[in-house]
Formats: sequence, C-alpha cells, structure tokens
Amino acid sequence: MKAIIPAAGLGTRFLPATKCSAKELLPVLDKPVIQYVVEEALEPEGVDGVVIINSHDKPEIERYFSVDDDFESMLRSRGKGGLADAVHAASSLPVSFVYQDEPLGLGHAVHCAAEEVGDEPFFILLGDYFVPDRQMCVNMARVSEEHGGASVIAVAPVPADQVSRYGIIAGECVGSLPGFDATGEQEGAVWKVTGLVEKPSPEEAPSHLFIVGRYLLSPAIMDLLANQGAGAGGEIQLTDSMERLLENEEMYALVVDPKDGCDTGTPAAWAATNARMALASDTFRAAFLEELGAAAKDLA
Repeated sequence: MKAIIPAAGLGTRFLPATKCSAKELLPVLDKPVIQYVVEEALEPEGVDGVVIINSHDKPEIERYFSVDDDFESMLRSRGKGGLADAVHAASSLPVSFVYQDEPLGLGHAVHCAAEEVGDEPFFILLGDYFVPDRQMCVNMARVSEEHGGASVIAVAPVPADQVSRYGIIAGECVGSLPGFDATGEQEGAVWKVTGLVEKPSPEEAPSHLFIVGRYLLSPAIMDLLANQGAGAGGEIQLTDSMERLLENEEMYALVVDPKDGCDTGTPAAWAATNARMALASDTFRAAFLEELGAAAKDLA
C-alpha cells in the first residue's frame, strides 16, 4: 500500500521565503515539515512507500530525500556522527516522486500517482498538517478494516458559523472506534458518509464535520479522476470524484480532534507549531523557554 503527499504547490502564503525554497522544507525544530508527514504516512501497517507529487520547480525536495555520502562523511569526520545518522535516516525513507506539471487541482495531483498506486487502496496526506503521534491514519485503517476495506476520511467538527468555509459530509453516526464510547460529532465516532457538500450555508449544512486532510481511498477513485471534469475554481476536485465513488462504494468518516495535529499552512500557524513542538520536546523545551523569556524582557 502506498501513501500520497501532494507537494507541487507554490507556497504563495509564505512568499518571499518560498521563492527559492519549498514550503514543505520549512523546519519545525530540526526537521522539515514534509519529513513529519512522511513518517506519519509510514506508520499504518501495510504502508511500504510514500509517493510525493512534486513540481519540477522544486527539486530541493527530492534532493533532501536523496543519500549524500560526501556530506555524511564530512559530518562524521568532524565528530558529528549523530547528525550524520539523522541525515542518513531522512534520506533513507522509502520515498519516490512523480510530477504534476500544471496546477490543475488536488484531484489532478492525486491522479498523477495512479501508476504507483495500482489496484491497491492508498492514503492521501495533505502536507500542511501533521500528527505528531502518527495515530490518525492508523485509526482510519482500523475503521476501514472493520467495514470491509471501505474508504475512510478523517473529519472534525467546526462551529456552525464556519461551515461555509469547508467541504462538509452528510451521513449518520453508525458506531465508534474501539476504545471510544463516542456518538454524534464526538471524537472517535464513526459515520457512514452519504454525501459531500462543498461550502454549504449554516442552514443547509447536513452536519458540522469537515475533512481535515487525511484520506484512505479505494483504488476505484483513480478511474473516476481520469475522466473527472473541472469543478470549483476550474480545477479537478478530489471531492467531486469522491461523490461519484459513493454511487458504487461505501465510505466512512472517523471524527478526530484537529488539535491532535499541527497546522503549518500559514506563517502564523507554522510559528505556533514550532512553539508547540518546542514546549513538548525534552531536547528543546528548556532552551526555548529561556529564549522566549529573554525576548519577552526585550519587548517589555
């Protein structure tokens, strides 16, 4: 089974920083964002490789995941064996690349990996959000197994006055993840999905649950994407093909707590994620608090 990470976007929210450096390589502490996502993608049992959908304008992502023997040897010669090991571990992850040459939407990006996916189910992880404990996709796989290998998406509740910003699911709660006694829109609840509504008004929203950027999809979605017409924004939308998939296959949704993940999609969210991860780190916490205290005194 493969996991797909779309990474061909321009990263315009981070310009000018992303003019010459991919957004996906922005660091969270001592690792780039995309490495956290790759490691999360490899956590579920059965996932043996990650396919990054890249742009030819961002070769630095492929370079990051490539072994550089000379660089590692230089680090070891300077007594930095631990850093050399960390660099080698990152470049040895089972990552491959395909390319999206035109920005035609998420659905088009996903279809670029059709040959690599073959006729197996696959995960999609959007790259501006990662889950430090890596359990979200693991739990989605459990839900899929309990429902005969059906597609599963991760969803989370959003306030009623914000549903018009998101794609919202329609359906009903049919149980909960083992270990959870959850109903409705509580964390751990499992819904059978009957429809997907893009940016509904609060009055028309069938639920308050939106997709948070984690999907486990049937390979049949690739056939649908192959002939999917342009949708919102003139782009090929993954949700349009998911709606068509519902005509022939069951789909379920697992309600998750979005706070289990870290958002890196905007400069402010990225900065907050660095702070959150530093506070949770045995390695960085003390130094971070010292620097933060010094900064607070300077600003007082």
